[in-house]
Amino acid sequence: MRSVAALILLGGVAACSEAAPSIIDGASPERFAATTKAARRDLPVADRLAFDGAIASVPARRYANDDPAATARMAFDGMTAADVVATERARTHGVSR
Repeated sequence: MRSVAALILLGGVAACSEAAPSIIDGASPERFAATTKAARRDLPVADRLAFDGAIASVPARRYANDDPAATARMAFDGMTAADVVATERARTHGVSR
């Protein structure tokens, strides 16, 4: 009986240990910097280059943009890192994950 209780407890701990993905917050430059950094850590190393490229290239997508940083904050607000990577891959390769 003790081993069953231990297995149930261990299963509960394992289920709770999976943290929700970080959500990018574009409300301010400070929140954007902090949340994109946290979101990037959610990704496997292989996806980080695509994430970095997406974050860096958004301002270039609009001509006559007076505030490219605000455009980036607006574009990614509410997204997870996986969302950013999927969007970037669809944009650059026409393929979604």
